[in-house]
Amino acid sequence: MGCSFSGLNALYDAVNGGGDVWINDNRFRILRQLGEGGFAYVYLVKEVVTDSSAGAGGGGLAKKVKDRSHLSDDGTYAVKKVLIQNAEQLELVREEIRVSSLFNHPNLLPLLDHAIIAVKGAQQGSGNHEAYLLFPVHLDGTLFDNAITMKSKKEFYSTSDVLQIFRQLCAGLKHMHSLEPPYAHNDVKPGNALVTRRKGKPPLAILMDFGSARPAKREIRSRSEALNLQEWAAEHCSAPFRAPELWDCPSHADIDERTDIWSLGCTLYAIMYGVSPFEYALGESGGSLQLAVMNAQIKWPAGPNPPYPEALHQFVTWMLQPQPSIRPHIDDIIIHVDKLISKFSN
Repeated sequence: MGCSFSGLNALYDAVNGGGDVWINDNRFRILRQLGEGGFAYVYLVKEVVTDSSAGAGGGGLAKKVKDRSHLSDDGTYAVKKVLIQNAEQLELVREEIRVSSLFNHPNLLPLLDHAIIAVKGAQQGSGNHEAYLLFPVHLDGTLFDNAITMKSKKEFYSTSDVLQIFRQLCAGLKHMHSLEPPYAHNDVKPGNALVTRRKGKPPLAILMDFGSARPAKREIRSRSEALNLQEWAAEHCSAPFRAPELWDCPSHADIDERTDIWSLGCTLYAIMYGVSPFEYALGESGGSLQLAVMNAQIKWPAGPNPPYPEALHQFVTWMLQPQPSIRPHIDDIIIHVDKLISKFSN
């Protein structure tokens, strides 16, 4: 990994008992837990800056982070702690770190620093590890968090805010899709989109969690390759936002970044209505999420009053083309959303 670690025992003891965390040469105080899921925990931390670490260039982290806009005004950050129990999980975390370092865009969450340590008692090259990934913190939560709150209050985003949030997610994805080779996020969904409310401005939207991101183009030339892709997708791509070709992949197919466009269409629907356009199937007797996705059977719920423009519904439908070869690319999406923003801006 090319990392030098200091205070590793203190880091391990601190996170388990509350206190301070060391990530490489920088020290952070744990303020509280923000969330958890699977084998990961997220903490709100505050950088501890001493006279020796500050020097002339600010805090210790300030010396390490290239883009100073990523630095917190009040020294608070988010630390993601990942419990690693086998070699496969270790490789996945290392890949997430590698992929995250490829991106540099205001609508993609930057990885500021990281450390992977062996847990006490683990032998070199085996046993358990823990990873600590440091990110900027966004305390307003994700689109998913906001959807739960807004539903309880029977609130909806305005048409203008829907389009502005969506436009920013498109900008982040365009950066990923424009790399050489292009990368697909593979898990675009409201739970992976941070939203920060700003007074007098549209909400700031940032795409996060690159644990499933991979080179977008995949050539499938056999049934076994198709089944391997489906198995991988079932593990890494959330079902209500997963493209049809990842549910039932042909034995001869060229998969590309337009799997993300499908997920993006589902996410636009969810920005408006709080859920994926296909989750209704989970609540129906004999309903099948896969069948609803494969047939692109969209149901439009009652929305705000006045309702969202029909043009937004048509926009979603355009992205949710079951045939990936006729699905639009991200550049097409951005051209169209900019036209809608011009038309429906307040």
